[in-house]
Amino acid sequence: MSRLLVKPQGKRGRVSHVTPENAGWTYVGFDLHRLAPEDVASGETGAREVCLVFVTGKGRVTAGGNDLGLLGERMSPFEGKPWSVYLPQGSDWSVTAETELELAVCSAPGLGGGLPIRVIGPEDVGREVRGKGTNTRHVTNILPETAPADSLLVVEVITPGGHTSSYPPHKHDQDNLPAESYLEETYYHRLNPPQGFAFQRVYTDDRSLDEAMAVEDGDVVLVPKGYHPCAACHGYDLYYLNVMAGPKRTWKFHNAQEHEWLLKA
Repeated sequence: MSRLLVKPQGKRGRVSHVTPENAGWTYVGFDLHRLAPEDVASGETGAREVCLVFVTGKGRVTAGGNDLGLLGERMSPFEGKPWSVYLPQGSDWSVTAETELELAVCSAPGLGGGLPIRVIGPEDVGREVRGKGTNTRHVTNILPETAPADSLLVVEVITPGGHTSSYPPHKHDQDNLPAESYLEETYYHRLNPPQGFAFQRVYTDDRSLDEAMAVEDGDVVLVPKGYHPCAACHGYDLYYLNVMAGPKRTWKFHNAQEHEWLLKA
């Protein structure tokens, strides 16, 4: 199995755990908690900032000693927009599940920005359609670069069955602004119906990295560098939650030259 493909460990509690140390990189961290009613997930951000994303379900949240109330709404990532919470460095947090709950914990280095804890409701996030034809996908910007944060960029995408996304292939592995930014990235995948699968390829121009993976419901894919297109199989819609971070908080990507013609087709 590819070292870039992280399978969930167990069915309850923290089932995915990606850190800069175990991923072999510098910036991005990603945890996924699956909680039953009354289960609790908690943590401290330390020197990092965190975005909690309610992928599915509802839970009561406390953060920085404040009661943020009952958050969450949708029971499927394929229906509606998410609730999220932004936490700066030096914050403690706790989520108590009220329903079955899938909670993503997205993290990156804090830079001392002194930003406040804030709830990001469905009305606070923009949704857009990108692409044409069978390259159409639906994007929800949870923590885009226009929203306050130190390092984190967080977005979720729904790709209909039979469509491609993160396509034409693009990369962001060079600290070469304004042309391209260096950003590590994780993909947390969900399938609808859940027994389906999709494909993701991660590769570089010189093919020193070239991994093609069949991704199933609940898998995480690491993108340390290179291009990283996805393809959803007929009959199965693909959801993924992206977490990106690097030395500068901006998303400037480079398209694979041989496939750029698709943008004009």
